[in-house]
This record gives sequence, C-alpha cells and structure tokens, in this order.
Amino acid sequence: MSVSVENTGPFIGIRHLQAALLFFAIVVNYIARLNVSVAVVAMTDAATSNPDFPEYDWSEAQRSYILSSFYWGYIITQFPAGFLVRRFGAKQVLFIPTCATAVLSAVTPYCIGWGGWVAFSVLRIVMGLFQGLIFPCIHEHLAKWSPPKDRNRLGVFAYSGADCGSVLAMAISGLIANSSMGWPGISYVSAGLCGIWCVVWLLLSANNAPSSRLVGLDERVYIERSMKRNDGFHAQKIPIPWRAIWTSVPFYALLIVRSAQGWANSTMQLQTPAYMHGVLEMDIKSNALFSALPFLAMWCMSYVYLAFADIAMSRQWMSLTTLRKSINTISYWGPAAALIGIGFLDKSQTGLAIALMTINAGLNAGSGIGSILTIIDMSPNHSGMLMAIVNGVGNIFPLLTPLLVGVIVTEPSSRSQWQIVFALTAIVFFFGNLVYIIWGTTDQQPWDAVDFLGPRDAEQQPQPQLSLELTKGKLKGEKEI
Repeated sequence: MSVSVENTGPFIGIRHLQAALLFFAIVVNYIARLNVSVAVVAMTDAATSNPDFPEYDWSEAQRSYILSSFYWGYIITQFPAGFLVRRFGAKQVLFIPTCATAVLSAVTPYCIGWGGWVAFSVLRIVMGLFQGLIFPCIHEHLAKWSPPKDRNRLGVFAYSGADCGSVLAMAISGLIANSSMGWPGISYVSAGLCGIWCVVWLLLSANNAPSSRLVGLDERVYIERSMKRNDGFHAQKIPIPWRAIWTSVPFYALLIVRSAQGWANSTMQLQTPAYMHGVLEMDIKSNALFSALPFLAMWCMSYVYLAFADIAMSRQWMSLTTLRKSINTISYWGPAAALIGIGFLDKSQTGLAIALMTINAGLNAGSGIGSILTIIDMSPNHSGMLMAIVNGVGNIFPLLTPLLVGVIVTEPSSRSQWQIVFALTAIVFFFGNLVYIIWGTTDQQPWDAVDFLGPRDAEQQPQPQLSLELTKGKLKGEKEI
C-alpha cells in the first residue's frame, strides 16, 4: 500500500487530540498551582469570603513564603524531568505529577488545620517537585506529534492552557471561597479536575504517532515523513551533545528571554490579587474576577497572534526567525511600558488600572509563538531536555520574586512600593527581549543531528528511507511504547 508524497494527513486528527490533552493537562495543573494567590487572601481575611471557615493571622512575610514555596520544589525536578521523559516517554511521566497534584490538593485543608502556614508551604514544595516534570513532557510530546506546518497551531493551542488555567484559577477560586464550600473547596475542586484528566490521559494518549492505536495511516506517515524520521527512529537513544549546547549562543539567548518571562509571570500571576486587594481595595470576589481578566485577554490574544503568524508565513512576509522576534518584541516591550503606567495608579483609578493590566497581559500572549516554540525549532530531537534546562533556570526567578516583593512591599496599600515592583519587572522584560533580538534564532542547530556525536564518516553512508509499509497498524520496524 502506498501513500502520496503530498499527503498532509487529516485536517483534524489525533495530533490535535494530543494537543488538546496537553492543553487540559496545563489547565488543571495551573488551577492547582495558582489558586493559592486567591486562597491565601481568603484564609487571612475571612470577612471578604465565607466567614464560616477558619481565619489565619499570617504576616506578609509568611504569605510570601507560601506563594514562593511551590517554586522551591519546582526548579529541582526540571532537569531530572528531561531525562525521565527521554527514558519513559510523556505518557507515563506526565501522568505522575497530575495524579500527585490531585492527592496533594485533596489533603491541603486538613494539613493547614494541623500545621498552619508551615504545613501549607511544605505541601506547596512537594507539589512543585511533582509539577516540575510537566513542561519538559509537554515540549517532548509536542516535538513528537507536531509537524513543522502544524507546529504553531498545535503549540499555541497546547500552551494556551496556561492562560485558560490562570483565568479559571483566579475567577472560580473567589467564587468558591464565597460559596458554602469556603476556601477549602478551592483545593477540593482542583483535586477533582486533576483526577478526571488522569483517567482521560491514560485512555487516549500515546508517546508518538507509530505507537498510537488511534492514529490513521495517512496522519502517521504525514507526521513521520515531515519530521524526516526513518524506521525505528523512536527506538533510538540519541546522545545529548552537552558541550555543543552549553557553548551555543542562540541557546543562551533563549535561556535569557525565557528567564525574563518567568520573572514577569510570577509577578502577574501571584502578586496581582495582593495588589488589587491592597492598593485598589477590592474585595475577594471582585478581586478574583478582575484578576482573571488579564489572563482571559492573554488566552484570547494568543489566538490572534496565531492567526497573524499563519498569514505571515503562508504569504511569506518574513522568515520564521523574524516572525518570532517581532511577535516576542511586541509581547515583551508593550507590557514593559504598561507596567510603568500601572504603578502610578491608585484606588480612584481602578478601572484604568484593570484596563492596563489587561492590555499588558494580552500583549504578552505572543511569547508562546515568540520564544517558547523556538526550542522545538532549534532542536526537535532534544526539545524535552532543553525545555527542562530553560524552564528550570527561568523558574529560579519565580522563586525569588515573591520573596523580593515581601521585602519591598512592607505595606500592601503603598502605591510607591508597588511602583518599584512593576518597574523592576519592566526592566527585566526590556533587556531579556533585547538579548533575544540580537542573538536568537529559529534555525535548527547542527548539534540536533541524530549522528552529531557519531563517527564522522557516518554521513557518507546511505540512510534508510521512511517505509510506507505497515505491520499490524504500525510503521514497519516501529515498536509499541
């Protein structure tokens, strides 16, 4: 049986299902990760939520420890995650942190009642340890399933789960805290969502197209051919070119720009409720809803950026490198300017503050196309490991920023103290993108080659071609994983 060389697979196929599963994986884990910013406000100010549940007198420093503790564990497992996903595949590895998050969320209210803010912080550290496995798995799975022509669409859709999860974490957490479930209900809802996703993931996911029992022949061949993968590719153990990676200038540019995004994300996601409660004097319910608006804008704008990218590439307006740098510049420098303006507003200008924060987040939605997918462009064969490094280093800053905010903002209602926080974030945005503009690239790197660390004469040997024959529904020579 033969398949046309022009085959592009079905318009909607199993590769889109895998992206949808990744989208919901990020959504449920982000809800569990980020609902703490609203939960802490509810726990320490019962008058703004359901007063029938315990209230805790935690200092600003103790709150900062709770908010930052997740990242203490998160950065530790980033690097090991790269090895684990290469060894076992995303299907097995991505299930583990989501299942653990479900369990940890379920026991959170009991542990807080027993051990207070210290127990809460410990739980957050453990949750961070598990969730540190997630994004290397996401990137590895995308690299396996996304042909170059579909990469922007599949990648943006999957990563837009972060924006959707942020919206839901902010929006529903305040509503739950005000309901009969009170602030403990925030954790219980998170646990249930993670548990449901785990069941669906086990039923529908696969590490790659040849190992999927759901994918059809046309789509399977389209994916493998477009990625220039030979028979047996997924069974190979490709050595990691460590020296080449750590001496690669484009890699360092990518590392710096993603670290800048990590700083900004932690400020926007974790500090927004505190700023709105302290400076703008908004109650927990409206605080949560308005805190969600910026992420709703980011979620919607990510698809606007995607539409522009599709048109620009189809009409060949610019190269892929120019496209990614242009979008990334808008998504970094625009928010930098908006953050400066936000710092000069007070409670009499609540509407303008919310508008600027929403614009800020909406513009920043382009960072997915602008720099996250650059990792796969540069090195599809090592994308999981590169994401482990980039995300690990980048998330050192979310570990530090809540602590820094705790030092700078000694009085939550002080506008001048929040001005310093926003100005620092704007500076980080500006210089991070400047480095990316000068040294970044989307060109596939020489060290991504399968035989980069092999014998030099291997290039002279004839390479096996992709077989179009099937054996029991799989590409010939491919093993079930």
